[in-house]
Amino acid sequence: MSIKRCEFYMPEEIFAQTKQKLSDIDGKRVDYLTFVPDGEPTLDIHLGQHIDILKPFGIKIAVITNASLLWMDDVKEDLLKADWVSVKIDAVNQDIWQKIDRPHGSLKLDVILQGMMDFAREYKGTLVTETMLVHGFNDHKTHISEIAECISRIQPEKAYFLVPTRPPAEANVYKPTEESLRNAYDIFRQNGLTVECIAGDEGDNFYFSDDFANDLLSITAVHPVKEDVVFDLLRRRGLDGSVIDQLVSKQMISSYEYEGKRFYKRNL
Repeated sequence: MSIKRCEFYMPEEIFAQTKQKLSDIDGKRVDYLTFVPDGEPTLDIHLGQHIDILKPFGIKIAVITNASLLWMDDVKEDLLKADWVSVKIDAVNQDIWQKIDRPHGSLKLDVILQGMMDFAREYKGTLVTETMLVHGFNDHKTHISEIAECISRIQPEKAYFLVPTRPPAEANVYKPTEESLRNAYDIFRQNGLTVECIAGDEGDNFYFSDDFANDLLSITAVHPVKEDVVFDLLRRRGLDGSVIDQLVSKQMISSYEYEGKRFYKRNL
């Protein structure tokens, strides 16, 4: 766990791999080049340079951030270059925030929230917020109202709220009740927000090239993928389960269950 920005990849490396990937997908439409790594993208000290070097592709740049470093001026400067930015607001109460997000010990929520406000005032692109609702943590009406009021001051184009649909890091994490979700939706709307709830499975909206195994490793490094989605994609490409068996036997991916569904995730 760290809040110190450092070098992970050189801009030239990001450019070369992006160019190759765009070539691999053979002219298919790309909505965004999105920074959503296995971690927090603003920790990369070269993020602003990465965005600059990708601009010539003529594709909009998106960054999905937990906003924990938005109090840093250099992070704001980097994110101002993106066309679409999502910031995460799971709580506005320090105790609840620490329980649900388990932040670095030196971070202060009020400082982060102020950083979001400052960024929102200056940002000219599309700004959205993302709130993960977890049963028994932040889904009480009172706290949802506080979150909605805070987000309304940021004035995002859209406020998304989500529920856990993939295997979480801890066993005591559950989805909110339908009543809690309805309450959250109503409260967000009452605060003048355009709301979208993402509470269902993401389906099979993934792109795979001919190198299925490598693509699966790339996707599952970011988040788990349901077993039925993986096998449906294999079937469409005329492949069998041996691809998965080989990855499991080499301990490159592992499988586990969540809410009665089996998922695959890359072993890092």
